Amino acid sequence: MNLLLWMTIGFILIGFIILTSMKTKMEDKLAYLTSNSEGRESSIKAKSIILWIASATAWGIVSIILILWCFHNHFG
Repeated sequence: MNLLLWMTIGFILIGFIILTSMKTKMEDKLAYLTSNSEGRESSIKAKSIILWIASATAWGIVSIILILWCFHNHFG
């Protein structure tokens, strides 16, 4: 197997592990935000949740691109 395939598998697995490990923290922050919607701390927690969602989206897009690139190199 070539290096691109191993990089793709590693990127997907490491990203998945990181996202799932951070999931409970984000759920706790969301629970705090729903109960306390005002204040400076709420604003900081809201920004961290938005950043986590943006990071998860970027990880998903890059993963899809890497998978397509692997298929292109393998079958092309």
